Amino acid sequence: MTSKTLAVAASLIASNFIIMAPTVVNASPPSTKDVTAVLFKSNYDSVARECARTLGTAGYGYVQVSPPAEHIQGSQWWTSYQPVSYKLAGRLGDRGFFLNMVKTCHSAGVRVIIDIVINQMTAGSGTGTGGSSYTKYNYPGLYSFYDFDDCTSQITNYVDRWNVQHCELVGLADLDTNEDYVRGAIAGYMNDLLSLGVDGFRIDAAKHTATEDLANMKSRLANSSVYWKQEVIYGAGEAVQPTEYTGNGDVQEFRYAFDLKPVFNNEKLAYLRNYGEGWGYMSSSVAGVFVDNHDTERNGETLRYKDNAKYTLATVFMLAYPYGAPDIKSGYEFSDTDAGPPYDGAVNACCQDSWKCQHAWPEIMRMVAFRNVVRGQGVTNWWDNGNNQIAFGWGNQGFVAINKEDSLLTQTLQTSLPAGKYCNVQSNSAVTVNSSGHFTATLGPNTALAIYAGKSSC
Repeated sequence: MTSKTLAVAASLIASNFIIMAPTVVNASPPSTKDVTAVLFKSNYDSVARECARTLGTAGYGYVQVSPPAEHIQGSQWWTSYQPVSYKLAGRLGDRGFFLNMVKTCHSAGVRVIIDIVINQMTAGSGTGTGGSSYTKYNYPGLYSFYDFDDCTSQITNYVDRWNVQHCELVGLADLDTNEDYVRGAIAGYMNDLLSLGVDGFRIDAAKHTATEDLANMKSRLANSSVYWKQEVIYGAGEAVQPTEYTGNGDVQEFRYAFDLKPVFNNEKLAYLRNYGEGWGYMSSSVAGVFVDNHDTERNGETLRYKDNAKYTLATVFMLAYPYGAPDIKSGYEFSDTDAGPPYDGAVNACCQDSWKCQHAWPEIMRMVAFRNVVRGQGVTNWWDNGNNQIAFGWGNQGFVAINKEDSLLTQTLQTSLPAGKYCNVQSNSAVTVNSSGHFTATLGPNTALAIYAGKSSC
């Protein structure tokens, strides 16, 4: 849930509690465009402007926004992950700003996903961002002590299913989601968001709520087939596994991001030839993937914007490789890992006022259109030098090369593309593919190349 989540001991032993894998649903984002821009902690007015200004024209299918519910006060980013009520009264904007954001994004052809917190409430007492008074286990008009799990101690044992799903995540009051009233209250909150035009949900801390409880809530929604993306972090030997949740919708495949870090840091890009299912990950059709998210960029488990070219090239690879539905984390600079967004989430301009806006970096943004064209194709014509220079195609629709070495790459590459002229969208330079599908690539250190059908001029 947050970077404060308890670390799981490396010595975890396999659980004796076995769950049969549920039937997999067709949960991929229901669009020809499967890339989500995660505008972490941008306020809703800024999200609306960015939908109209950048996301729609770049080809993003979705924008994911931070939790909208009233939450505890404080400047830290994680305050919105401690809801006080289900009123749309968070620090990033009220109901009016939220509704305007949804309408503006839809007008730009971008669907809206909400990062939603339904496993827990707060760790303490006070007054929320919308003026609601609360104490832990008592949220007037919503929940009382009887609506929370009996375990009031923190989670300590990730090989114990009951402990993981009934005790408190970092001391946050844990809702009893097996209770009919609680399920109804959460579904009511989600139905309210659906009535405002929301297209999907990212379920925060889903691992700490039983999959059958989430399925029950989803069945109560006005649109029970709405897109779901669930946060269930894989842990070897843990009692709760990500595959249990695929019957509800997509599941975030954290191993994808975890393993990209060592590959791009000190291993070999050549290892990525069968990345995804070939590495033992979930089926591509139900996997949500990312290079980093708001937790992992802070706790150091993945690459992040501070890794510069390695981060950019890893993101280019993710968008260029046919596995999962990708998230592009877009946030702000920080030195204090608790730091909230600059200017209370107001993004006056990208790459200013500490806003990094990774979704708008040219090397990343141009790959969104690439992916929209080549989706549905398989990997073809893989080439590597046995080290950190790789190239591959997506059927006969696109081709990518990545050079993560300190020396120049000059290589004649075989593609399945029709003969003709193409634009390398990474550098806005021309590439000519001959009648046999070959072209000669020249890439500087730590750069990439991407060409695709329909993009013949720069």
